[in-house]
Amino acid sequence: VQLQASGGGLVQPGGSLRLSCAASGSMFSINAMRWYRQAPGKQREWVASIISGGAINYIDSVTGRFTISRDNVVNTVYLQMNSLKPEDTAIYYCNADIQPDGYSISYRYWGQGTLVTVSS
Repeated sequence: VQLQASGGGLVQPGGSLRLSCAASGSMFSINAMRWYRQAPGKQREWVASIISGGAINYIDSVTGRFTISRDNVVNTVYLQMNSLKPEDTAIYYCNADIQPDGYSISYRYWGQGTLVTVSS
């Protein structure tokens, strides 16, 4: 199983970006899918999560600006980021709890990260 994140880049304050994270490989089910970020010199922090039943949660600092969604047909989680601020600058990572087959527990997989830079 692999997670491939994409969509990062350079954007001006107030701009928007859409991140994607696609899961591939042998999978029985995908449970929770999440986005984390790590700013320069800081610890990695959780940003948003969406579980298979649809429940969604956000860190307070992005509530109202970021939207997490998922497409179960293509096994992809998205993060729509609007009204971006310089403090959103970070490497964004996705992870997912994936059950490889019907007999296994779920394992947590991480994507490789995609850099988001918010600067004028």
